Amino acid sequence: MAGVAIFVALPCSAGSFADEFSKCVTKYARSTQPATVTLECVAANGKVSDCKVTDAPVPRNGFDQAALCVADVLPVGSKTGPITVPIKFEPGHY
Repeated sequence: MAGVAIFVALPCSAGSFADEFSKCVTKYARSTQPATVTLECVAANGKVSDCKVTDAPVPRNGFDQAALCVADVLPVGSKTGPITVPIKFEPGHY
């Protein structure tokens, strides 16, 4: 899928997005190791939909589900169409 890449690097001061990110990690991820999950989604109206995991660590340890959860609250601004979303999970940042 061709498209725009959006990199999610979570600063601790990101406000409610940071809170939602943390909730997703707590709910799904079963490891404190760093991980990167790549999603392919469709962006429209400031949100993403139809996300699919295209790359995830092995074992996944729930990071694939955490990334899909994060996608539900991911702000994408005015981007439209297919996008690639690498989501990086770093211990101490969520």
